[in-house]
Amino acid sequence: MSLVLPDGPGEVFVVRQGDRVYAYLNQCPHTGGPLDWVPDQFLNLEQDHIQCATHAALFRIRDGLCVAGPCSGDRLTAVPVRVENGDIVIRPRPDDGAAQVG
Repeated sequence: MSLVLPDGPGEVFVVRQGDRVYAYLNQCPHTGGPLDWVPDQFLNLEQDHIQCATHAALFRIRDGLCVAGPCSGDRLTAVPVRVENGDIVIRPRPDDGAAQVG
């Protein structure tokens, strides 16, 4: 799922793995372009890595580290996220209001 937060850092996408939730800016560190192949599809076929639509770079879900591709060693920009009462809550910066994804 991706969304744009008002006054936020840009388009953010969320990946949930079991009980864990991760959020990143939808921006490749190599090209600056969006990561999704088609709207809201960010994972590779095996569903174990985030994959860049432009050059197929692979990023670990748990920390955004690029493990394959031209930006190897770079990272996606993480966005603070947590789950409260079953809702995903994103806080782009510590002083901003939170956005809820229900």
